[in-house]
Amino acid sequence: MKILVLNCGSSSIKYQLFKMDVDGWDVMAKGGVEKIGLKGSFLKHEKENGEKVLLEGEILDHETGIDYILGIMTSDRHGCIKEMEEIDAVGHRVVHGGETFNSSVFITDKVISKMEDCIDLAPLHNPPNLKGIKAMSSLLPHVPQVGVFDTAYHQTMPKHAYMYAIPNSLYKKYGVRRYGFHGTSHRYVSKRACEILGVDYKTQRIISCHLGNGASIAAIKNGESVDTSMGFTPLEGLMMGTRAGDLDVGAVTYIMEKELIGTQSASILFNKHSGMLGVTGISSDMREIEDAMNNGDDNARLGMEMYSYRIKKYIGGYVAAMGGVDTVIFTGGIGENGDLTREGACEGLEFMGIELDKAKNAGLRSKEMDISVEGSKVRIMVVPTNEELVIAQDTKEIVEDLVRK
Repeated sequence: MKILVLNCGSSSIKYQLFKMDVDGWDVMAKGGVEKIGLKGSFLKHEKENGEKVLLEGEILDHETGIDYILGIMTSDRHGCIKEMEEIDAVGHRVVHGGETFNSSVFITDKVISKMEDCIDLAPLHNPPNLKGIKAMSSLLPHVPQVGVFDTAYHQTMPKHAYMYAIPNSLYKKYGVRRYGFHGTSHRYVSKRACEILGVDYKTQRIISCHLGNGASIAAIKNGESVDTSMGFTPLEGLMMGTRAGDLDVGAVTYIMEKELIGTQSASILFNKHSGMLGVTGISSDMREIEDAMNNGDDNARLGMEMYSYRIKKYIGGYVAAMGGVDTVIFTGGIGENGDLTREGACEGLEFMGIELDKAKNAGLRSKEMDISVEGSKVRIMVVPTNEELVIAQDTKEIVEDLVRK
């Protein structure tokens, strides 16, 4: 089965074409379209052999972008399939499924209608996700499509974990509660870590740290998410590249009053100009901040200390919430590559049985590895994430179930 995985953003489309069979899977092609509807649009395409192609052109909307993707995958020079009809199914990343979707679903008109009802919960993300679905319906109307939701994995959280201490009427009227994100990533790395360690996923207490420009931590007990750091939006929780993370609402209203700004400007301030960028004044890129810290920049050092400290606090909180922990996982761009961040997050947690082997950790980049000391009570794992594979696997399973029925 050949499955196209699409991740549609407001002005971009990321894609991978998977070949799935009983023996495993291969990525036949991958890439992305950037600057949709803007000047300088282009498509980056990577072939199965690693050769990369850059094509520039006017790409006005998502349907045109997807048409470009299908075109290059079927081209004589750069293609990997002879015709579009070789694509058996399409899997879409969808950011927000609200309380409606607790698992991946086969996309129908009724499902699309329910997804549209969730737009208010993710006004920046869900509309482009829907554009990708509608574009594929137009270009390949007979190909089955599946939606895989970032929030679905966290729908197992108990009510006491996801409710906010606000009037209950606001939850009932507007769905204001904690939803969590990065669910597809947390699901993949937690299962993969258990495979590597040879333990039963359904019996483990796992803390999964997805650390990238956006960052979240999930507490996973007996195969289910029981808590996570992101909330109603991806702004809550850890300090991130440009997001503030946990912040006193009183501080928010105080800044708005003093700076004479409204809700839109406040949202931009706390989502785009805060976090590591705001604290350091250097960048949201951890590599640049580490370089500045090594050159003696005090703000860079402060940013790194704040970043690791917040991760450590959440790890400790989730150990308490689950009554212990068996495995701590680091993933995402920073989690997979940032040895200083991993070391800082684990430092001082030895009393919990979390003991990092500094020699194993040093210089480790994007490789599956147990980086805990020999005999450590808690295993510390680095597991590169693969959200696209999860989307492809869910799509394959759902489509095959439909065929059997």
